[in-house]
Amino acid sequence: MHSVPTDLFFRKSSYSQPQGGNCVEVAELPTGAAVRDTQNRAAGHLAFESQEWAALLSAVRP
Repeated sequence: MHSVPTDLFFRKSSYSQPQGGNCVEVAELPTGAAVRDTQNRAAGHLAFESQEWAALLSAVRP
């Protein structure tokens, strides 16, 4: 992705457990999505373009 906003609104994945553990957060982008580790937010995020995000979701959804 070329331009990623710095004021992203991340939400916890619906598959994350309420008590923590292995969690990710997702933020919608105008051209895709950004993903970060809930327990290591300072490490930044990965940005995916719409087609990449759709392919990832198709691969991991049951």
